[in-house]
Amino acid sequence: MRVQGAVIREQGQTFAVVVVKPHVVQNSVAAADAIRGFAPVFGVPVVLMAQDGRGRPTYYGRPDIARFMSRVPLRSIPWREYTIT
Repeated sequence: MRVQGAVIREQGQTFAVVVVKPHVVQNSVAAADAIRGFAPVFGVPVVLMAQDGRGRPTYYGRPDIARFMSRVPLRSIPWREYTIT
């Protein structure tokens, strides 16, 4: 499986942001399952990001990280593709 994501080091914290479909962040059970699934892959806290039809991001995960990411422009995030086996 391939996912778009980023590992970010900021203010002494390292965390991952993983792009998911909007329905995942709209369903707390699906979002929690996704975070649990991605956490061992990245080895750091994971926040999910989905975009609406206009490209506006919504973040789901640890409140402090989600709040921080909501203020970061999407174009400044170091996105890359990860292959998960």
